[in-house]
Amino acid sequence: MKKRVKEETIIFLGVVKWIVLAAIVGIITGLSTTLYIKALNAAIGIKGYSDYYFLLLPLGLLVGAILIKYLAPEEKTSGANLAIEAVNRHSGRIRFILVPIEFIGTILTIAFGGSGGKEGPSVQIGAGLAAFFTGLLGLDDHDRKKLVVCGMCGGFASVFGAPMTGALYGVEVLAIGSIMYDVLLPAFVTSIVSYHVSSHFGITYFYHPIKIVPAFSNMFFLKVLAAGVFFGVCSFAYIEGLHLAKKLCAKIKFLMIIKSLIAGSVLVVLALVFSTRPLGLGLDVMESAIEGGAVSWYDPILKIIHTGITLGFGGLGGKVTPMVFVGATSGSVFGSFMGVDPSMFAAIGFVSLLAGASNTPIAASVMAVELFGAEVASYAAIACVVSFMITGHRSVYPSQILAIKKSSSFKMELGRELEGTSPEYVYREKSLIGVLSRLLKAVKGR
Repeated sequence: MKKRVKEETIIFLGVVKWIVLAAIVGIITGLSTTLYIKALNAAIGIKGYSDYYFLLLPLGLLVGAILIKYLAPEEKTSGANLAIEAVNRHSGRIRFILVPIEFIGTILTIAFGGSGGKEGPSVQIGAGLAAFFTGLLGLDDHDRKKLVVCGMCGGFASVFGAPMTGALYGVEVLAIGSIMYDVLLPAFVTSIVSYHVSSHFGITYFYHPIKIVPAFSNMFFLKVLAAGVFFGVCSFAYIEGLHLAKKLCAKIKFLMIIKSLIAGSVLVVLALVFSTRPLGLGLDVMESAIEGGAVSWYDPILKIIHTGITLGFGGLGGKVTPMVFVGATSGSVFGSFMGVDPSMFAAIGFVSLLAGASNTPIAASVMAVELFGAEVASYAAIACVVSFMITGHRSVYPSQILAIKKSSSFKMELGRELEGTSPEYVYREKSLIGVLSRLLKAVKGR
């Protein structure tokens, strides 16, 4: 009896401890996101003074390159991936200087037209402030790691206005196929508190419940499955586009400062020749697609190109906002091609790209409920899981840990970071290829 009481007491005190700590981190991330979003919106307001604001794009990329070169030259990554790397490699240790670097660099990059997201910096800032808070309290590595994950959750929740998604995203994004269940309670507390703090201080969010959903039919279900495959291919293209831009940057033998100026100039030319729709956050284009507005087939392609050049050549910013832009616009195009509501498939594409490109199908499925309503959620969940599988063993976050293989036909070492991991196909008699091979032999034998 004494042992049971002691165990229950310790667990109860532990729950109280994590609720209090998580709530404090929620307040911190809610306030930091509020400051960040308001500063970003004020900077984006420069567009109102001239239609050619994007001519300053080379300056935006240049500032980002200078900040990294002189204040954090040893850092090889930024945004959400830096937070993931800190948790997976360094027990949540993040240098505080990275918080103002990400804050300033992202605002200038996006305000001048660079294609980046607002969520990655918010996640990194939340994680960095949580790490600083744990340092003040003198917490050990285990507790620091958990609170930094909470900071990631709070940053994501308060920037998208989706507290459940933020909590699940933070505990799911660290490893492919594994969830940190021991962080679920504080993650939810931090996300909810952070969301309500930012809402209280005037941050507004985009919600668009999809009310009209076709009745279930075999044909419609097949179209949803086809959409999942299509969004998986789009996720693949988005990831590879970003990686290709980084490889190209590494091959060009100039100073990074020079490369950022050249890349910014290329983006200016692209905007003048093709379209300004991919510039900046692109929220107006994305929201228009979800509301049923017109979308060009090349919008997602241009967004991938702009994002790859921006983030690969010195610009700072997140990868999720451009990711869901590609999902919403490509979903609208897919819906129109299939003869179904483009608005609904834009919403499904929005979450399916998140599922595929960042390997977070559970968080993405919940986001469908929070942003687009329960009517479309079941179909979105199917597309999310299919997209997650089709994307394969790749991610926009190379610091993710590989906890599962997406197919037993591959030989891979689990427990390692995704970067540098190379899946090796192993022929198996019971695999689909093996079955088809035997079937073909049988047919030839006759």
